[in-house]
Amino acid sequence: MDNGERCRLYLITPPELDPAAFRDTLAEALDSGDVACLQLRLKHAADDAIRRAADALRPVAQDRGVAFILNDRPDLAVETGCDGVHVGQEDVTYAAARRIVGPDAIVGVTCHASRHLAMVAAEEGADYVAFGAFFPTGTKAPKTRAEPGILTWWSELMEIPCVAIGGITVDNAPVLVRAGADFLAVVAGVWDYEDGPAAAVRAFNQVFAEIA
Repeated sequence: MDNGERCRLYLITPPELDPAAFRDTLAEALDSGDVACLQLRLKHAADDAIRRAADALRPVAQDRGVAFILNDRPDLAVETGCDGVHVGQEDVTYAAARRIVGPDAIVGVTCHASRHLAMVAAEEGADYVAFGAFFPTGTKAPKTRAEPGILTWWSELMEIPCVAIGGITVDNAPVLVRAGADFLAVVAGVWDYEDGPAAAVRAFNQVFAEIA
């Protein structure tokens, strides 16, 4: 997951989805502009539902060079051929996740608004750290609120990429890009965009291009 010279989009799936129906929506969105990765996040789904969703959506992402990340479950990430896993502070530890997925897979870690947690994750070998929530979000109840300054602090100090998450839209994205975010993790800001997900991907990439 390389952010290159400018901020990139990190898509997260809607909280609930029908994989067969969502597949075409996803393909159209990914074909509309640069996307670094897609995280499959189905917090309350049964294992078999996660497997079905991964099997349906992973090829759509990987065929387009988009990394496919599974939330929370390193075991299922390996089983379903994902490129990596994202773990929260209440999920399996980074060390345990790394043992399960192996040395070459992507492992990202939620660090909320904690500089300490981010430093620990980096020292352990995380491929990226995620900060947030930066804005109010209806996708999940945020445990913390983060300020853009943490992105600036991190980007000036560390080489490991940082992901900003939480209520991010096309309109509020610029402040996070300017602060130093390497990736913007977006859910409703893309899937619920008034002109459709494909238009949202184009709009986010326009923001990145203008600020780069």
